[in-house]
Amino acid sequence: MPSPHALPRRRARSALAPAAYAAFGAFGVFWGAWGAALPAIRAQAGLSEGQLGTALLFVGVGALPAMSVTGRLLDRLGLRTTGVLLALLGGAGVAVGLWARDGVSAIACILVVGAASGAADVAINTLAGHAEHHDGQPVLTRAHGAFSLAVVASSLGTGALLSRALTLPVVLAVVALAVVVLAGAAGILTGPPRSVPAAGAADSTGAVRPRALGARAVVALVVLGSVGALALATENAHQSWGAVLLTDVFAASPGMAALAPAAFAGAAALARLTLAPLSRSHPVALLLLGGTVAGGGSVLLALAPGIPAALAGLAIAAAGTATLFPTLLSHSLREVAPHQRGRATSTITATAYLGFLLGPAYVGLVAGAVDLRAAILGVAAVALVFVATAAPASRWGRRTLDR
Repeated sequence: MPSPHALPRRRARSALAPAAYAAFGAFGVFWGAWGAALPAIRAQAGLSEGQLGTALLFVGVGALPAMSVTGRLLDRLGLRTTGVLLALLGGAGVAVGLWARDGVSAIACILVVGAASGAADVAINTLAGHAEHHDGQPVLTRAHGAFSLAVVASSLGTGALLSRALTLPVVLAVVALAVVVLAGAAGILTGPPRSVPAAGAADSTGAVRPRALGARAVVALVVLGSVGALALATENAHQSWGAVLLTDVFAASPGMAALAPAAFAGAAALARLTLAPLSRSHPVALLLLGGTVAGGGSVLLALAPGIPAALAGLAIAAAGTATLFPTLLSHSLREVAPHQRGRATSTITATAYLGFLLGPAYVGLVAGAVDLRAAILGVAAVALVFVATAAPASRWGRRTLDR
């Protein structure tokens, strides 16, 4: 017979996973719209491919400082803070539509987007990590699947709105409203601020909490985050530049260009939801397979003779990259105590976010110097570097964190 404390713990546990799915959905709504709206943002601000690549660097410039402090904020204030951070991200998108009119203003707005996105990224992954720890289910990978589904809907919706000649500020305001609604749902489902053990407290079983993370553990988290950076570089390069590639290489209309992030996200969602159990049972094998498939898809995209082949390449690349970062994060956090999970997630994701930053920027800079197809071939090379480093880094990191 279960103890009197078992039923409340089950109720709190059952609410965390839906909260994580709503939070990732809000994040996906924003980034799906961002990918589809990038050609319009570039046109409104009058940027070249190289200038857009430089401007996108400031996503990371804003994100990294925010990510470095968000983990401690979550450990102190609780997971409900996630909803507030997501709402701020939606507002930052509106700012881009209103004020990004030239290179300087675009960089300033993108800097704000980066800060809000970085903080929200740490928060949603910490929330999903707690849900996975309590449920023993692959919540992280499934939550990333919810992100991808939201990207599909948002990118297609954004493309449709832009095709109807609605202005960029109006479209991004509609996106912000959807983000706020999902963020509010995540906040409600998360429950009271103290539904997760606070720092220095015993966990829900009454066991004494493990010792704080030491210097070796922090180094291990940074190494794992560096491998994650390769995964995010591959993923976000395709997500950010797919619509631009269809526009510039194949003269696609806004509606057709929006199929690029939608195809990528749709394949990613299918892979994440289908392969989620393997992220817990065979994580290293899934990392190696995914990196290899991502490289192959990138090559097909770079050499595509037309839009159908380009979309197929994006879909294959998406299927490969889809499970890389959530699997790596899930595998890494299993040895981390609940009261340290915010800071551990912050360390891994802040390091990995360098890839989120450098992937799209790298494509833009190489495209400006050579061409866009050559830049996509470079993304395939990044995927192969991931394959070579993922297994040894993952095994070493787990051993170090387990000590």
